Amino acid sequence: MDAVAALLDGPRARGAFVLRSLLAPPWSLRIEDRAPLTLVTVVSGRAHLRCDVDGETTLTAGDVAVLRGPDGYTVADPPGTPPQVVIGPGQVCTPVPGSGAPPMTDLGVRTWGNTAEGGDVLVTGTYQAHGEVSRGLLAALPPLLVQRAGSVEGPAGTWLAREAGRDGPGQAAVLDRLLDLLLVATLRAWFDRPEAEPPGWYRAAADPVVGPALRALQSSPARAWTVAALAAEAGVSRAALARRFTELVGEPPMAHLTSWRLALAADLLLEPGATVAAVARKVGYGTPYALSAAFTRVRGVSPRDHRARARPSPPAGAASSPGAERTAPA
Repeated sequence: MDAVAALLDGPRARGAFVLRSLLAPPWSLRIEDRAPLTLVTVVSGRAHLRCDVDGETTLTAGDVAVLRGPDGYTVADPPGTPPQVVIGPGQVCTPVPGSGAPPMTDLGVRTWGNTAEGGDVLVTGTYQAHGEVSRGLLAALPPLLVQRAGSVEGPAGTWLAREAGRDGPGQAAVLDRLLDLLLVATLRAWFDRPEAEPPGWYRAAADPVVGPALRALQSSPARAWTVAALAAEAGVSRAALARRFTELVGEPPMAHLTSWRLALAADLLLEPGATVAAVARKVGYGTPYALSAAFTRVRGVSPRDHRARARPSPPAGAASSPGAERTAPA
């Protein structure tokens, strides 16, 4: 399991928001949904994207943009076009009065826009939950990164665009997995660029000493690991592993194991029906009490409070997609 895949393994996209937009100029969308991570890919035409924090770019067919939340962004045909709608938390869509542009309407399954014949076609995929497993990944990303057409291996973007407008049994799960695939492919291409500055855990995955130990920890977090056992996986002495691991990853092996176990636990606790006891077994803690104590000590919040904070109630009047044109209540 490589480093990026490991961070996305286990609980991944669950009911991700996926929408296809068919647009003809003039158009402009203001996004303030505070989502932790969003992908925007252009199927045809072009779009200008500007982040509130830093970065702007023009996207053309085949480009993929990854935006790290929770800050907002604007996507439009040319720069400077006033927003026609504002999309807030829960995907509540509020039209902007007096924009003078054609209204956005529902155009079919997971599809909206200002005309069915729009030449600017975008597909947006949004991770709506703050999954703790991806915390290390999000910390490594800039507010905006772009991979140009042809730089991302595989047809994940094409598949996602095609499946976004379909409906059928299991379609939500299909879209979740395609979004995961597109994200992993995009990040792998980005981290491998010569000018990129990947985080320590990503570089360490390719190290002949640290890589085997890191993959062992990430693949089997419930195992009763010791530095000696990890050193055996790497084929080196305990001292050599501890020194090299700390140098590349930024923390000792056992500290990294604790961080990884608690990150997994934080995400698993959000699964429907999950109990602290079941999560404790999956991540290597002998009792629910042991997990609760470690979780509270390191994260400053109990597992129960973590669940309450991470799963707020959706806002009243939330639309299932921006195409529903609902306005958030005042």
